[in-house]
Amino acid sequence: MTIAVMQPYFFPYIGYFQMINAVDRFVIFDDVNYINKGWINRNNILVNGKPNKITVPLKEASQNKLIRDIFLSDDQKGIDKIGKTIEMSYKKAPFFGNVFSFIHDCISAKTGSISEYNTKILRATCSYLDIRTAFVSTSSVYNNTSLQAQERILDICAKENADEYINAIGGMELYSKELFRERNVRLKFIKAKPVVYKQSGNEFVPWLSMIDILMFNSPEQINEMLNQYELF
Repeated sequence: MTIAVMQPYFFPYIGYFQMINAVDRFVIFDDVNYINKGWINRNNILVNGKPNKITVPLKEASQNKLIRDIFLSDDQKGIDKIGKTIEMSYKKAPFFGNVFSFIHDCISAKTGSISEYNTKILRATCSYLDIRTAFVSTSSVYNNTSLQAQERILDICAKENADEYINAIGGMELYSKELFRERNVRLKFIKAKPVVYKQSGNEFVPWLSMIDILMFNSPEQINEMLNQYELF
């Protein structure tokens, strides 16, 4: 069993989905503190050839609250603005007709917390791409918030009977392969290779939200991109 644990991001970039695709079970890390100006409620799309942030409006968001306890704003105008920005920016993209209604349904979904909202987006995107990884949230299963850092991850691995844990490349300085090996878990780090495809602008803009990739590529092309990574 191979697992990964990540915070729930809003329409994250291709590397996030590469991680989902590489594991058997993807654990949504939603009972940790929300991060202001992170990727939980915003991401970059292509607007007039340049990266532009779209942001999901939240209600009383604070780094003193857990992600699962952060709720979407009651103001529908912010969501409508995101939909309109996506529509205007990508209406001439080759796969706009295939994916805009799916994306619009995702961002318009009525949910409580930003964790539930983003998890539904991740599940829907995986369904569109035929990624069959199972999802579970830390707040619903493990009851181990008293543990910290590596010990908490190792506890999740033990409860899932996982023998392999994949982490983002940025965690290389935070996690010890030796410690994981002592607990009979292989620790690997995933690094996305450069993914290039034809966009509407003259100069390619990398690492945008998955929305951009969906608009310019077929599911078959994207599935090839999902394997463009290295494991260390």
